[in-house]
Amino acid sequence: MDLFQKCREFTKAREVMAAGVYPYFHALESGQDTEVLMDGHRTLMLGSNNYLGLTSDPRVKKAAIEAVQTFGTGCSGSRFLNGTLTLHIQLEEALAKFLHKEAALTFSTGFQSNLAIISTITGRNDVILSDSMNHASIVDGCRLSFARVLKYNHSDMVDLERHLKNTAAAGNGILIVTDGVFSMEGEIAKLPEIVRLAKQYGARVMIDDAHGLGVLGATGRGTAEYFGLEAEVDLIMNTFSKTLASLGGCVVASEEVIHYIKHNSRPFIFSASIPPAQIAAALESLRILEAEPWRVHRLNEIAAYMRAGFRKLGLPMHDSGNEIVPIIPIVTNDIDRTLYVVKLLLDAGVYVNPVVPPAVASDYCLLRTSYTATHTNAQLDEALGIFGAVFAGLAEAEKAQH
Repeated sequence: MDLFQKCREFTKAREVMAAGVYPYFHALESGQDTEVLMDGHRTLMLGSNNYLGLTSDPRVKKAAIEAVQTFGTGCSGSRFLNGTLTLHIQLEEALAKFLHKEAALTFSTGFQSNLAIISTITGRNDVILSDSMNHASIVDGCRLSFARVLKYNHSDMVDLERHLKNTAAAGNGILIVTDGVFSMEGEIAKLPEIVRLAKQYGARVMIDDAHGLGVLGATGRGTAEYFGLEAEVDLIMNTFSKTLASLGGCVVASEEVIHYIKHNSRPFIFSASIPPAQIAAALESLRILEAEPWRVHRLNEIAAYMRAGFRKLGLPMHDSGNEIVPIIPIVTNDIDRTLYVVKLLLDAGVYVNPVVPPAVASDYCLLRTSYTATHTNAQLDEALGIFGAVFAGLAEAEKAQH
């Protein structure tokens, strides 16, 4: 068979395009903000991960510009050789201090971070226990590792303990890895139970806190701070593309673990380092997060406000088990209905993200709505009004069809 036969046989996306409900690759003509110019129209942005609203903050933009003026546009090499700037070291020191760990290491992207951490810290004689709903970068990091990988049922502590009993008896090194906040569902990991089981069975714990940093905890330090378990989590991974308004990722851990990853991780050693503008933007965003914890509190307030608003409209929300995470999924069931609703909302001026297979089951598709600390109540009320009108119209149309 010709290698490209699979490309010719892939028709689903073109069929969706032909139907006029293709939801991807809409071009923005403005920066990421609470409102954007998309496809030539003013659009309320309810599908961004710009949690603290810092991508358009003048202080962050100024820091990025000044970094380019000082260091140029790129590093032209890996951190291991010529690609380490004083900015990289400053950011790592600031991250370690803020997240209450001994040391930190940065990577060029968040996805690469999980590839690098997991594939380096685990080996042939180790076992990884991974939540079945973990992010794709965790899944691929596990694949890149030579360790034995076992998935436990999503947030099922009974199933996790069953796996731990079986693996601990063999004397293997064990890593439990989980999202801190699950990015599609908005659920928070059951970290207290995970930590308890890890201690009981001699396992190590890693959290992917991409959607926890700046979202959870009194000062925005994430899932571990939220539960008061910062000292109990061994490795915390974070991305810069969300709360820190930039691009890249990091891990914080003990100095000896960071030292080991730094000298043994192929994705780290053989990748070019984060460019100056992105490092400076992340560093300034971290400073703002530390100085302005009100942004975290406002974000939690917005999440509760929107959940109350959706309940008042009678919309079926996925039960995330909390009121404060700014990821609120609306259940839309099948794929065709989901794509149609996304188009109706966009035409009316609201952008949201469709969540369809393989991210979810084919009969449990979602609209992923997410929020920014700088959303105003007027914008939120406008969005709720549009949701109400779209779903009311949809209900009438579906009733007429039956």
